[in-house]
Amino acid sequence: MTPIDLRSDTVTQPDEAMRRAMAAAEVGDDVLDHDPTMAALEERVAGLLGVEAALWVPSGSMGNLIALFLHLRRGDRFLAPLGAHVLDAELGTAAWLAGGMPHALASLTPETVVAAGGGESPYYGLRTTLLCLENTHNAAGGTVTSVDEHAALVAAARSIGLAVHLDGARLWNASVALGVPLTSLTAGADTVQVCLSKGLGAPVGSVVAGSASFVVEARRVRKMLGGGVRQGGVLAAAGLVALDRIDHLEADHSNANGLASGLRALGWEVDEPATNIVLASVPDLEKTLLSLRDVGVFASPMSGKVRFVTHGDVDSSDIAEVLRRLREDI
Repeated sequence: MTPIDLRSDTVTQPDEAMRRAMAAAEVGDDVLDHDPTMAALEERVAGLLGVEAALWVPSGSMGNLIALFLHLRRGDRFLAPLGAHVLDAELGTAAWLAGGMPHALASLTPETVVAAGGGESPYYGLRTTLLCLENTHNAAGGTVTSVDEHAALVAAARSIGLAVHLDGARLWNASVALGVPLTSLTAGADTVQVCLSKGLGAPVGSVVAGSASFVVEARRVRKMLGGGVRQGGVLAAAGLVALDRIDHLEADHSNANGLASGLRALGWEVDEPATNIVLASVPDLEKTLLSLRDVGVFASPMSGKVRFVTHGDVDSSDIAEVLRRLREDI
């Protein structure tokens, strides 16, 4: 039985067109001279996000860490939504390496941001300096922050003197789901991280972006963390191809909706997907994941639920096959 892998949109593999672009990439030593293909990718992403400059990094976790490293002084508190990737899925590097004190907001609204980060405190109290946003929110099932919600949160942060970092690993998905340009979802953020190796299908890489002065310092921190690459154009070329496929995410969203509808028809309790992530509540999470694997359907745990993620390497026929296997074998 051929496995159908819905654990994550990171399992996608580069197709022939992407591999050809990688093989033919113009390259140079990015640490010494700035690889030309890497530079082209960074310039293009900066333009899409509406910021001055951008920097390729090996992973989204490194991109977020670089931003927090430069935003925070040791002991500064930063705010983030409950379940945010920077809180729960980056090995505590926000505190361990960036030196920040994380504070999770169970409800992310302008009011909770101001309540948590505003007001005077004694000299020995925590100094709150940063708000981290996440769009889409992975642990919440790929939920989307709208343009108006984003603007209101940024305004609230600004009103109490906070900087704003946006973890936009799947910001492409939010843009497609809302039908708005990326710049509408980055407006007012000081720094942004976007991922190329999830829904867009590149084999590796993310981009962290912001002001030109931020990127100068970010390049130094990337080197400090071991993220400087040499002939990085081989990887950047895949990212350039990936950027041409942003509109393909609409098919992933459609497949997620089809999967969710099919699961409900089979009696599963399923949240309505906002993008390409489907969360299903089950009585026994571990047993369900094992049962799925027995029929060649790979899923993962997330927030106490089963997570299915649609992506470019599965199509509607694969989704139909998943539902057939579940109907007949589970």
